[in-house]
Amino acid sequence: MTIGATGVTGTAGQAASAMNGTTVAAGPGPLAPATLRALEGAGLDVADVVRAVRAALDEDFRYGPDVTSAATVAGRTVSADMVAREAGVVAGLPVAQVVFDLLADYLGDGTQTAAAGPLVTVTALVADGTAVAPGDAVLRVSGDAVAVLGAERTMLNFVTHLSGIASATRQWADAVAGTGAVVRDTRKTLPGLRSLQKYAVRCGGGENHRMGLGDAALVKDNHVAAAGGIAAAVRAVRAAAPSTPIGADLVIEVECDSVAQVREALAAGARFILLDNMPVPVLREAVATARAYDGVRLEASGGLRLANAREVAATGVDYLAVGGLTHSSPALDLGLDYRGA
Repeated sequence: MTIGATGVTGTAGQAASAMNGTTVAAGPGPLAPATLRALEGAGLDVADVVRAVRAALDEDFRYGPDVTSAATVAGRTVSADMVAREAGVVAGLPVAQVVFDLLADYLGDGTQTAAAGPLVTVTALVADGTAVAPGDAVLRVSGDAVAVLGAERTMLNFVTHLSGIASATRQWADAVAGTGAVVRDTRKTLPGLRSLQKYAVRCGGGENHRMGLGDAALVKDNHVAAAGGIAAAVRAVRAAAPSTPIGADLVIEVECDSVAQVREALAAGARFILLDNMPVPVLREAVATARAYDGVRLEASGGLRLANAREVAATGVDYLAVGGLTHSSPALDLGLDYRGA
């Protein structure tokens, strides 16, 4: 699975950009048209990405411009490639373009001005979702050395983290390939990075569960206890659904940790069941019970490991919910290798 387009080039730090013959006026830190196209093509929310990147740049430039680079490489230009140090799946290259587009707001003296041309040209050499081997170049940057060095760590932080999630997801997706089951993420995401982390899951071949608390309902054990039982909880959520932004089409999933609870949920009209922390033999029994009802979807969750993913998928569940994709995936090792001045 690849997301985005290979060879997308953007110019960072411009005061204005041309697209279809029309000049796009610059606000603070404008995004180049190529960057906007890359984000939209990837299905990323532009405002979400800009907010995350600004937060990262605010951290790096909180105490002022990059004093080291300004003192040592001011006035110079450089070209560099982002290169994979290990095998994996790339994700987040459009985010790297945003880093450079917004960088001009944070640079002090010692860099070119927008009037002199773009500070840095950024070219994606592969598409997000591409499997790479050690030594593969995935992104090229060329331009003002202070800008390149100032953006290097912020850019790598995003791309290595998101690529790590995509790489881990690909391992899970490969493990269950051919079973009919799909790997999904959870809401166990880092604050402020949910949309990007879930995008990385898609790059790796997984699917997203709910993005927040309002786009789907998940009746968990505490809801059941508060409502007075599974049936009561399902009735309450169904009654409230028409008043939600999703409306009557709101998906209602019910968490069950025993076959008895599965039967109770099905009898209450639930048709999406989360099978929580069930050993494989119990999962098989729960699946057999649920498949007697039309239109039921089943999701295994809790205690899942890559080593037993295929065995779990073979029980007949539709989804495997893997929180570790977003909260525990190690970063993919990528570095910026300089090609010369």
